[in-house]
Amino acid sequence: MDTLLDWLREAAQNRAFTQWRGGIWQSTLVTLYMSLITMLITVAIGTPLGIWLFRLDSAATAVGRGFAQVVGFVVNVVRSFPFFVLLIVLIPVSQAIVGRSTGANAALIALAISAIPFFARLVETNLREIPAGKIEAVEMMGATRAQVTRQVLLPEALPGLISSITTTMIAVIGYTTMVGSINGGGLGQLAYNRGYISYQTEVLIATVVILVVIVVVVQTLGSVLSRAVDHRARSR
Repeated sequence: MDTLLDWLREAAQNRAFTQWRGGIWQSTLVTLYMSLITMLITVAIGTPLGIWLFRLDSAATAVGRGFAQVVGFVVNVVRSFPFFVLLIVLIPVSQAIVGRSTGANAALIALAISAIPFFARLVETNLREIPAGKIEAVEMMGATRAQVTRQVLLPEALPGLISSITTTMIAVIGYTTMVGSINGGGLGQLAYNRGYISYQTEVLIATVVILVVIVVVVQTLGSVLSRAVDHRARSR
């Protein structure tokens, strides 16, 4: 017991816990920054892309269906690409866009490109779960595609969309730990540099605990919001 207390006292004096710059608290904020900005970009681009994939798959013409297959193939290729390899491949792209290949802003490029196809497929799946009769009823009343999207697709799929955002957010948090291996910042870099390279076990444990807490909070909030907007759950 005394040995454990001594270890905890010694660990608490680690500069990773006492200093701001490069410490665990700044790294936590960098991880949250990367995750939140990535999700804003992902939802803004992935939602219309998912709607587009859903619409194209039921296109009336062969050209439309063929185009849907091409777009779907590209989405599947990017979605299944190993993230770490994608991270390295996109280093020149990050350099060209943000002017540097390291740091949180540079990592956002790879994070967004990896998350958008993943989220778009989830959006498409959510839309497929909407009963076709509801969509057809609104279309027979003369509603335009934009009106169908606003009045039927998005409201009906909202609980699933929130769950998909939650799932994607958790995946993105995991991705942010990988960017630390190429000096992308955040808890991943702190865990790699201090926990793995410098053998500071206390730092490694602390980063794992913080990441678990973040994931649990995200999952809990996502579940609560999803149930709150689910009219089927409220009607039971």
